[in-house]
Amino acid sequence: MATDDQLLVVIDPLARRTDGEAVRIAKDVLSAGAASTKVCLPEGPEEFARALSRRGSRRPVVVGDDRALLRAVTHLHRRRELAGCALSLVPVGSALGLAHSLGVPTGAVAAARAALDGVERRLDLLVDDSDGVVLGALRIPALPGAAPPRDTPEAGGPTAGTAPTGPGRGKAPGSDRGAAPGRPGTASGTGTGSSGTDPSGTGFSGAGSGAGREAGGGVGPDGATRSGEGAADGCASPPSGSGSHFWLRAWPQSLARTLSTRPAIPARMSRPLRPSRIRVAAGGGPGPSRLRVEVDGVILVDLDQPVEAVSVMPGVDGGADVEIRPVSVGAEAAPLLATGHRVTVSGADFRYRADSLVAGPVRTRTWTVRESAWGLTLPG
Repeated sequence: MATDDQLLVVIDPLARRTDGEAVRIAKDVLSAGAASTKVCLPEGPEEFARALSRRGSRRPVVVGDDRALLRAVTHLHRRRELAGCALSLVPVGSALGLAHSLGVPTGAVAAARAALDGVERRLDLLVDDSDGVVLGALRIPALPGAAPPRDTPEAGGPTAGTAPTGPGRGKAPGSDRGAAPGRPGTASGTGTGSSGTDPSGTGFSGAGSGAGREAGGGVGPDGATRSGEGAADGCASPPSGSGSHFWLRAWPQSLARTLSTRPAIPARMSRPLRPSRIRVAAGGGPGPSRLRVEVDGVILVDLDQPVEAVSVMPGVDGGADVEIRPVSVGAEAAPLLATGHRVTVSGADFRYRADSLVAGPVRTRTWTVRESAWGLTLPG
């Protein structure tokens, strides 16, 4: 049955790439059932928002997943246009948990017919103190599989004890100079590598990696030229007549040669990196958190009581339903349940998952319930 509606069909670019056939079916059903249909194919969030801003008197129908719906509601909320606009959704994509929980049909044909013939249902909205919105569930901490912080190994960032690679990094100065072909100890030479000074002030040779140095040749501390004969560990034998204290002059040279062949550690890696802000339990998931949770000014749990999880979602009869799961000691602890219109969570830096997005880290966040703040067209 045709309606008198004038529709603005905004097709999310991810939906077109994910399931083009479902998008085509939805567009055909909407075009056949509405009096007038304008189809927009935005290529990014800016064009998506611009299309909604220029909708005029047309009723918007979003073809996409949960993130597309959240993007549309956020844009209309910040323009303060949610009160006079009813949204419709044709879910296409992989993230459809929110759409299913709100009662939107998952099939393209059924959802398009609901957009044409359905009824508007006013729903509550959670608005935080940064003007962000939550349509469905809010969870603290973020569920496993969320994007980790930039300084954790899971995010691909640097870790303690791992030196960066690249040109000019991880090598000692001069370690790639003077390399001679062949096996160490078999090539002839006088070991004229780059010279330096040991802690005792005695000149030494062999700071480079010449074959003569590896064979034990070079200029000795007494100025005499040594041959390429040495012990198996690379330390040269004392020349005849050098006295019993030759090792006092030889060990700084051996130490310097050993250090010159080790990779240099950059200065910025000389101290350990700061630990991650997310505690990981033995099972691989987020560990307990110490948070203060207030509902309408009443503290339900304070920082001295670790909690496993906190969830907040708009309630059925108004207000927000809050569930807190404290860490059990001995017997399993029962969750704390509450309902209110203003929820404040504070504590150490924490991340939270709002619908399909992960936000944070933050130290405090307040969510306020706005009843019947937005409208969604659902099957009658």
